[in-house]
Amino acid sequence: MKTVNLPAAVDNLGTLIGMVRSELVRAIENEMVEKGIDLRFTQYLILKRLIQLGPVSATELARAVELDGGAMTRQLDQLEQKGYLRRQPHAKDRRALRIEITEGGAAEWQQLSHCGEHAMAAAQRSLSAVESEQLHDYLERVLHALRNKD
Repeated sequence: MKTVNLPAAVDNLGTLIGMVRSELVRAIENEMVEKGIDLRFTQYLILKRLIQLGPVSATELARAVELDGGAMTRQLDQLEQKGYLRRQPHAKDRRALRIEITEGGAAEWQQLSHCGEHAMAAAQRSLSAVESEQLHDYLERVLHALRNKD
């Protein structure tokens, strides 16, 4: 196994994970720019979650992408203006709205998903298939440990 010497600033796991996330965000945004897609990473993530989850409330979607209510409203307004999503009345609760992706949003996601896939492939290009699986397993276990305080 090849050892990489890290500068002192990144020998902390939390710092390293944060730096990896920042570089992934930057790579995905660069891919979108290269394809002429006028979105930011947060909007990419919102569309991704809508594709995965289907229609959800704004609160559920905000939780899924880790945004506060005000930030979510601004993002939803922008994506709705672009025609990528719509707010629909909830079938069972007149006071609530469901956020759903439009056909235009689903079509845009086809382009966007390639941006994420390309960035993730580039991020893992120095790993073997086994190492990639191990990394995924390790990170899932860390996440599980952090979420389950038992």
